[in-house]
Amino acid sequence: MKFSQIFIPTTKETPNDATLPSHRYLIRGGFINSQGAGLYNFMPLGKIVLEKIRAVVKDELDKAGCNEVQLGFITPMELWEKSGRSFKMGLEMLRFKDRKNNDFVLSPTNEEAMVELVKNRVTSYKDLPVNLYQINIKFRDEARPRFGLMRGREFLMKDGYSFHESTEDMQREFALMEETYKKIFTRLGLEFRVVKADSGAIGGTGSKEFMVLADSGEDTIVVCKSCEYGANIEAAVRQPRVVGEEKMEMVHQKVLTQDLTSIEEVSRFLKISPSQTIKAVIKKAVYEESAKVVVFFIRGDDELEETKAANAVKALDLLDADDEDIANAGLIAGYVGPFGLPANITTVIDNEIADESNMVCGANEQNYHLSGVDISSLTDMQNADLAAVQEGDKCSCCGGELYHTKGIEAGHIFQLGTVYSEPLGANFLDNNGKSQPFVMGTYGIGVSRLVAAVIEQNHDEKGCIWTKETAPFMIDVIVSNAKKDEELEAGEKIYQELMSAGIETILDDRKNARFGFKMGDFELIGFPYAVVVGKKLQDGKVEIVDRKTLEKTEVAVGDAALKLQELIQG
Repeated sequence: MKFSQIFIPTTKETPNDATLPSHRYLIRGGFINSQGAGLYNFMPLGKIVLEKIRAVVKDELDKAGCNEVQLGFITPMELWEKSGRSFKMGLEMLRFKDRKNNDFVLSPTNEEAMVELVKNRVTSYKDLPVNLYQINIKFRDEARPRFGLMRGREFLMKDGYSFHESTEDMQREFALMEETYKKIFTRLGLEFRVVKADSGAIGGTGSKEFMVLADSGEDTIVVCKSCEYGANIEAAVRQPRVVGEEKMEMVHQKVLTQDLTSIEEVSRFLKISPSQTIKAVIKKAVYEESAKVVVFFIRGDDELEETKAANAVKALDLLDADDEDIANAGLIAGYVGPFGLPANITTVIDNEIADESNMVCGANEQNYHLSGVDISSLTDMQNADLAAVQEGDKCSCCGGELYHTKGIEAGHIFQLGTVYSEPLGANFLDNNGKSQPFVMGTYGIGVSRLVAAVIEQNHDEKGCIWTKETAPFMIDVIVSNAKKDEELEAGEKIYQELMSAGIETILDDRKNARFGFKMGDFELIGFPYAVVVGKKLQDGKVEIVDRKTLEKTEVAVGDAALKLQELIQG
């Protein structure tokens, strides 16, 4: 391909809303353009990269025995009502009616549609397992689309679904998909981590995320310095903290704590560690048709992990309770404790303090706290893991030190079980002739998000640095002055040699662009290598430029193609 023949509208202008490197450089490099909030067109270079990533995903899935299909982008609302997700997906699911007043949605994911595809077509255990996938457009009406391709409303996604006769066989396939995904991300040249995750609105258990490590990632990942443990902070666990040495002996009594409502104020007043106090976090739990105030109790120097908390009370979402919510529930902000609460209040106590004694908590009375309380005496309280894992906590696997890093969720796999097959009536006959619901797994990869993720992990202040597997072209042959016949002819010759060797190459033959502009485009677009045909040609030499290091190497013009082949294969 030649620059003079391809549409690459590079620009120095940076969009006002572009805060991430990938958003800035993909726009400026002419890969994508915005046509509305969270909506992007892929231009020629962007389409090449997108298709390369798609090809890697497809190749590895096909090798693993998966079957590609293509489902409709539009799904009848009836399927979502049957599965019970019509409300759970919330406002992110775009609903509409056709001219006959039938209800439809633009698919944000396709569990329901894939179950309907298999239902009544796979009827016997003899035909199982089946693993079907598609790479198709999805739409989620994000409230705040941002970060370019990282959080758009329309995106290209690989979603796969497997059907099994038993949990054991589903878990075998789940493990196979985990290994397949590792191969995909490794081929794409990405540094990533597989972490335990929360299953969210998809449902099921035992889900894992594939996180591309990047400082700009939205997700906080908890990882261990000593072993392979990793988890999204929403699902991370730790060794229970031991705080006995910090405790002071206290008499069990009611203590006047006038106008002291924070953990810091109370612990300072009583001259105790915050770890000896109990923090009450008041939330409003949202359900399909209702909402109610709930109280979560954690150690005073811990923070509530809201996804864990929502799961503990089976809520769709947790909102901050306002003053009116708190007053109507009969609670006194700043003085709430687990003893003597109104009978109608749902409460959950963090596992780590469920058996604690000699603690301080609110007395459920204005200006008073209780000291020396024994939490284990509360026999009717619900317990759950509620605390967010902090840096420096101990790993539950090996006791090593845990720390936080940032990642971009690029893939997510779930053990669904019968979450969808049961409500949708998708059954098969087992080896005893008995009707059973399919046991399912589901597996997703954000294909268009990976275009951005590659750049979030591989860029510098000048622009993109594509990995070899994802680069739109491997080599940029830059003719310094294409108006000079000898330079253009030498560039053409190198270009043809590289093309004959099967190397994807682009020739910058633009006659009206200065050399500095061409080099700027090379650095911005991020081709792995450039070969510069310029002034040194009179000495029979050209320059090879490594985009990652920007190091320049002089070689004889006749050796350029061979040297570049060696670099690519190295």
